[in-house]
Amino acid sequence: MNLEVASGPFDVKLSQEPPSAAAEVAGIGRMSLDKHFHGALDATSRGEMIAFRSTTPGSAGYVAMETVRGQLAGREGSFVLQHSATMTRGEPALSITVVPDSGTGALQGLTGHMTIEIAADGAHRYRFEYALPPR
Repeated sequence: MNLEVASGPFDVKLSQEPPSAAAEVAGIGRMSLDKHFHGALDATSRGEMIAFRSTTPGSAGYVAMETVRGQLAGREGSFVLQHSATMTRGEPALSITVVPDSGTGALQGLTGHMTIEIAADGAHRYRFEYALPPR
């Protein structure tokens, strides 16, 4: 399958959530995600992130899962994104991947990965490289 590309802005709201007892002892924070993607991916998502921030400035890590519901290139359904990110003294490394076989509706069989950019003014943009089986 050839990869297609969807890109555009997205809005995100992060809300602090109470940590589990184990996470609290370990110093791990928990947040809920609420996003709205615009462009060829016209969708909303809800998810959860857990994160740790080191005492070394600019070093941290997070993992997250989010379910995306809406339309991708005119095809409606949902899919799950899995995030894994680290920041090493200000140098980011981020992986956002479609969970295999998580697509529903017209998005069944979806594969792909996403990158995000955060501008100096805080504006968020995504680039989603994906493949879908033929209709």
